[in-house]
Amino acid sequence: MKKDVVDLSRVFDRMKRLPGIAWIALMAISASPALAGSEDHHWSHDPVSRCQFVAPTSLTNGPAFWTGACVDGKASGSGMLRRRDGNRAGPAFFGRMKNGIPEIGVADLGDGYRAGTFSDDDIGGQAELEPQVKIDAFRIAAEAARQVGAKYAAEKNTASAQHYDGIAKTLELQIE
Repeated sequence: MKKDVVDLSRVFDRMKRLPGIAWIALMAISASPALAGSEDHHWSHDPVSRCQFVAPTSLTNGPAFWTGACVDGKASGSGMLRRRDGNRAGPAFFGRMKNGIPEIGVADLGDGYRAGTFSDDDIGGQAELEPQVKIDAFRIAAEAARQVGAKYAAEKNTASAQHYDGIAKTLELQIE
């Protein structure tokens, strides 16, 4: 047998000898969504920062810009993902990203909101959303909008800072 070929029967034989808890842990890790391949999503990147992300499908196709942290080349933490067509702002996602993938937040579509967690490549696509998840999504989105406003305030862009502070207040009103 060649050295670079793995004998699977030997691998499985050794796996059978693992203690029960180690076997369960190994299976849980191998099934982890964090290890899922990026082929499951359509990856995009910010044309300016080159930060990578998966945009919720409700934002529609086209250039999108990430305002927030970019860790290891991927959008991370709280922030805003904004679609743009030239100088015209399009729909936006306000919320939390992890390794470039949205976790929870709100898609502001201009004529309404989609709130919730990310599943099936979109935000808030669940048929029935738990009330607490909806509350959390709007709370996290409001905080993300506030952080975007603070970024613009630090850059002395008062108009944009006030705009995003206003969005944060509007998002908070959706909770009540």
